[in-house]
Amino acid sequence: MKYMLLIWNRPGFVEELSERERTELFGEVDEIMKKLTESGELIGGQALADPSQTRTVRPAGGRPEVTDGPFMESKEQFAGYLMVDCDSPERAAEIAASWPDVRRGFGVLEVRPVMDEAGTEM
Repeated sequence: MKYMLLIWNRPGFVEELSERERTELFGEVDEIMKKLTESGELIGGQALADPSQTRTVRPAGGRPEVTDGPFMESKEQFAGYLMVDCDSPERAAEIAASWPDVRRGFGVLEVRPVMDEAGTEM
């Protein structure tokens, strides 16, 4: 089953870390990505640009309205994702729990099953 691991963290937290802390953090990410690649579980993933570059489109007066920014009532913002193919939701949660943002208290990962085109498995 495929799972999308949605990465949520506080924008700018990386800039608050020392050079050593940043090196350690990104080293941990590289190690997880290497293990997931070797196990065949990694499908893909990307980091997202800063939330200040976001545009939100929502209905307003019967027409789409585009505004700057995500403007969510939250300290954390959607920062990126991993797509993994695992045997169980427990394994997907285990991968999410190993992510440095979670272990170090910088953010959270949301684990969401991905439906196939028919959507019959949900």
